[in-house]
Amino acid sequence: MKSVRVPAYAKVNLRLDVLRRRADGYHELRTIFQTISLHDTLLLETKREPGIDLCIAGNVQLAGESGPDNLVYRAIQKLREEIGLRQGVRAVLTKRIPVGRGLGGGSSDAAAALFGLLRLIGKRIDSGRLLEIASSLGADVPFFLRGGRALGIGRGDEIYPLPDEPRRSVLVVSPYEISVPTKDAYQWLSQELTKGDDPTKLIRFCALCWSPQGGALANDFEAAVFPRYPRLAAIKRELLQQGAAEASLAGSGSAVFGVYQHPASARRAARAFPKDQVFLCSTLTRAEYRRKMGGRDPV
Repeated sequence: MKSVRVPAYAKVNLRLDVLRRRADGYHELRTIFQTISLHDTLLLETKREPGIDLCIAGNVQLAGESGPDNLVYRAIQKLREEIGLRQGVRAVLTKRIPVGRGLGGGSSDAAAALFGLLRLIGKRIDSGRLLEIASSLGADVPFFLRGGRALGIGRGDEIYPLPDEPRRSVLVVSPYEISVPTKDAYQWLSQELTKGDDPTKLIRFCALCWSPQGGALANDFEAAVFPRYPRLAAIKRELLQQGAAEASLAGSGSAVFGVYQHPASARRAARAFPKDQVFLCSTLTRAEYRRKMGGRDPV
């Protein structure tokens, strides 16, 4: 049986601005995604029997939900239907990215399933259609078809590549005891958004996107999440005290990350969080991401 092995990389949001609630119920976002080296691994192989078999290792909770509710399963199913693939597929997902921490693990796994299945069977499909499938699986999934540094608008699913910045070391701190439901975070943030509207917010965001120096980390969710989880605000302060050039909440949380100039500085800082799950990572450029994903873009 043929097989392929695909990494599924995590992301952080270097900037995450939530502008307003849209008529369709989603929020209008402006965000800058950045791939980091922390990753899950997805093994795909063909099998004689029809259907999809999915096995998940590294996360007990997900291992019990390996059916149609899982994003990897759904991604494989949608792509099989799209290309008319009758051959069965076996998938083994090894989790390392913590779940529900704002690092995009589930979305990355789904994109890896799309990417990997096309490699497995040696086919390509129209790029626009592949992006539609990715967007139907989740707002962050289209980003993971390209990686690197990119602008996300709309729900975050309309992606525009941005110039890559020099490699930076990233320390991700994920507290074991705190999980922030994304739905709750948006509800809390909606309350903050009603307090006022800044008409220059979008202009400032556009300016920093194309700045060669990038821009300072910023995440609108901090205003809603930190008051409810003071421990996360404390982690951000500690990262800065431990030498991080910048620090921010990851997505809607609950992971927090710090950016360091040198890997050694990040390693030293990690010692300040003995009770938390920590990951020493680096940013990945778009070219590095393409190379690690097999040397070609799926779109």
